[in-house]
Amino acid sequence: MKLGVNVPNFGPGTDPERLRGWAQTVEGLGFDLLMVSDHVAVTPDVAEQYPAPFYEPFTTLSWLAGVTHRVRLGTTVLVVPYRHPLLVARMAANLDRLSGGRLVLGVGVGWARQEFEALGVPFERRGSLTDEYLQVLRSAWNDADDYRSGQIPLWVGGSSDAALRRAVLLGDAWHPLRFTMSWLDEAVERLRTTAAAEGRPTPALAPRIVLRLTAEPLTERRAGEGTIDQVMADLEHLRRLGAESVLLDPYLGDPDETYRPETAWQALATVAAHQKEHP
Repeated sequence: MKLGVNVPNFGPGTDPERLRGWAQTVEGLGFDLLMVSDHVAVTPDVAEQYPAPFYEPFTTLSWLAGVTHRVRLGTTVLVVPYRHPLLVARMAANLDRLSGGRLVLGVGVGWARQEFEALGVPFERRGSLTDEYLQVLRSAWNDADDYRSGQIPLWVGGSSDAALRRAVLLGDAWHPLRFTMSWLDEAVERLRTTAAAEGRPTPALAPRIVLRLTAEPLTERRAGEGTIDQVMADLEHLRRLGAESVLLDPYLGDPDETYRPETAWQALATVAAHQKEHP
């Protein structure tokens, strides 16, 4: 099972050198994947969770590709309706080629109504637009020489029934975000049922979990929260569920965290050390 890290590409403490530090730390600790988030217009609803500055993901990943060598690079998640699908197809194909085939494209429908309004995209159609655009994306990669790329994995986010069906029909993996383990156990069964109903194979599981280490065990918690033993048990549970990749998200919601990434880096180092001891 591969382990990755969600790197904050936003917040008052984030600048090019800090992003470089994140990338080199993630790669240096031996993680397999580095992913960043996506917003285009930092409207008030976005700023409540992801304050400015917000570095655009394709631009950021292109720059980070030049300061890393091995780690894969991706989005968690690209809001599909925000951009013309042929533009996304070209940017993704170019980034994949320039990085040596390291791109993973995580995608979703989006949630920030004010941002949709600012971009002139109908919020109520975000699901159907995502389905349409993902089909265009795959067709562009398959049919046109100047768009064609290697096999860029498409990880489909979301937890609704529509999102599960989208993952089955259009994705290579399902990419749920920040959950309790009991919820995921039930959701994986829903995913398998959906795949069977569509006559399709069940997509791979590639979840994103919180990373919050505590000194004492927690009883009420999300996956990835608690002592290092609890977190490692969660990773083993995910492995048994069939997860091929797991993304660790050490950002806990306080924008001031972006000034002091060393706390997150230490938590990641602890996980990496335990992973090496118990591969």
